[in-house]
Amino acid sequence: MYRITQLAQQFGLSRSTLLYYDRIGLLSPSGRSEAGYRQYSAADRGRLESICSLRRAGMDMVGIRAILATAGDDTTTVLRRRLDEIGAEIEALRTKQHLLAGMRKVQGEGGPGVTVNKEMFVAMLRAAGMDDAAMKKLHVEFERREPEAHHAFLRSLGISEKEALLIRTWSAALNGTTPG
Repeated sequence: MYRITQLAQQFGLSRSTLLYYDRIGLLSPSGRSEAGYRQYSAADRGRLESICSLRRAGMDMVGIRAILATAGDDTTTVLRRRLDEIGAEIEALRTKQHLLAGMRKVQGEGGPGVTVNKEMFVAMLRAAGMDDAAMKKLHVEFERREPEAHHAFLRSLGISEKEALLIRTWSAALNGTTPG
């Protein structure tokens, strides 16, 4: 059994954090000593470990409570939803990052900079006579020679991280390797 201060110290938390978790019903002690001190079991410690892991992953208290109250598919659904939310936040930040970089470029060069996006690049390749098979060969060769540069190039076209990784994966598979 652990006393409140012992358990809090193991996770770098304050005693008041555990009192708060008890107050909101997230983590209650398994019992009390004869002197009335809260006592936490190994199972309570495991629950606190889960709470701390979910907090580090950015989960809010409502989500943590839902995960700890359910098992199986419900837990997966809550985690998947949070993962999707984080993915959307990352994409929004990337969009802002590209916008700011473009604004900075415009200010630094005194005029609008020309950017090439995915659609423009594909249109240029098609205008140069490349069909789908030739474009695949281009990606396969790019991935084989310079995988990191290939990734950076795909991202510079405004392609999402997910799609860039998908392109790199099939490029590497066609080449008989794995993405670097």
